[in-house]
Amino acid sequence: MKPFLILAALSGFIAVAAGAFGAHGLEGKVGARDLAAFETGARYQMYHALALVAVAWLADRAPSRAVTVAGWSFVIGTLLFTGSLYVMGLTGSRALVFATPLGGLGFLIGWAALFVAALRIGRPR
Repeated sequence: MKPFLILAALSGFIAVAAGAFGAHGLEGKVGARDLAAFETGARYQMYHALALVAVAWLADRAPSRAVTVAGWSFVIGTLLFTGSLYVMGLTGSRALVFATPLGGLGFLIGWAALFVAALRIGRPR
């Protein structure tokens, strides 16, 4: 539970800071497309920081391999998806464009694993 809660708190903090920076520090300094990419990164980072809080709670209450897979998939998805969008937003570079769909795949795997974990709650092992 503890690693996921720590990562959730750190990710939520970064998402809020990035959102504020995007709204106040980047506006008028980058193009609309780059600003939109940056803001999408911040938004998805916050969604998945909250998902990690749920994972941390489940890891404490109903630990399972599926919960662990969900947590690490959300972490990897955040690094790849939001990281690549932050780079795009800040630099306009599309050099990491391959990482964005891989991060999205990480998010999908995380949600699927969380679904499996939820279905198994209360079942005998």
